[in-house]
This record gives sequence, structure tokens and C-alpha cells, in this order.
Amino acid sequence: TKISSGSSLYGVLAYNQIKVDDQKASVLYTNRMIESQDGTYDLSICMRSFELYLLANIKTEKPILHISINPDPKDILTDEQLSSIAQEYMQKMGYGDQPFIVYKHEDIDRKHIHVVSLRVDETGKSIKDSFEHRHSMTACRELEQKYGLVPATKKQHQDSLPLKPISYEKGDVKHQIANVI
Repeated sequence: TKISSGSSLYGVLAYNQIKVDDQKASVLYTNRMIESQDGTYDLSICMRSFELYLLANIKTEKPILHISINPDPKDILTDEQLSSIAQEYMQKMGYGDQPFIVYKHEDIDRKHIHVVSLRVDETGKSIKDSFEHRHSMTACRELEQKYGLVPATKKQHQDSLPLKPISYEKGDVKHQIANVI
């Protein structure tokens, strides 16, 4: 699991939307998000879903939360299981009542999920993130046991990272680099 903070909601949503538009990702689940009439989620709907929280924020410098959850390539999970894992992880981390959107990415050799949310509540107050890494590790171990997943270790994670060479000829070098990073 990788947790990052940022200040650009547009940037993190655009990154995931590009994957959806390229059919390399899909929306698995949304929590406290504005629902579109046709059931699809585009950049403007997502931005509006987070807007009130961000407008209320006055102190948190990096209120955007972007989480990547990467099961082992040997773990074969359904969309429902991936969605449940994301929801339970967010609950365990204290973000379960936040607006968030869960994307399933299939742009590399293994399915993985990205969750976009906020570190501030509806009043603009920062959500406590003390010992976040420790809480995340505990949540991951619990979810691994519950779902019978291959336990992640640092070495396994490093060994499983699929790195592909960048090819200028294929074009879209910026997105190729972003995928490697």
C-alpha cells in the first residue's frame, strides 16, 4: 500500500480519469459522491463531490489523499472483493465517512486499486493521521488474513514491481513515465 498527500485534486483525478478513458481503469465504488444520471463518473462530477470539503479547509496544506493498494499478482480477486477491501481499508484508516472513489487499474500485469479521498472532513478540519504508516500496515495484515491474500513483505513488493522500458516510438512518453513511477 502506498499513501500520498497532495494539494491538487484535479491532478490526481485527471490521472485516474485518463486511465478510465483509455480503458485501463474503471470505477469500482464511490462513497458519499454525487451520483450521475447515467452512472458514470467524469472529472467534473468528481471535483464537485469534493468541493465543499475543500472550500471549508483553511489549514491543511495537502488535503488530497491518494492511496494505491496492490495485491500480490498471485491473488485473484473479483471486483466485489477489491471494492470490499478498499471500503474496509478506508474504514480502518479513519476515512470511511469521507467522500472517496475507488478505481481498479489494469494498466500493468496485475490488477490493483487506487482510492482518492480527502484528509479534511466536511467542516474543513484535518483528519488525524498520526502513525498512519503503522495503522496502514496493521489494516493490510488484517485484510490479508480475512481475504486469504499472499502476505506482503518489502522484498516481495520490490520483486513484484513490473518495470517496462519507455518507448519514444509508442508516443505519450509522459504517461509511460507516470506508469513506471
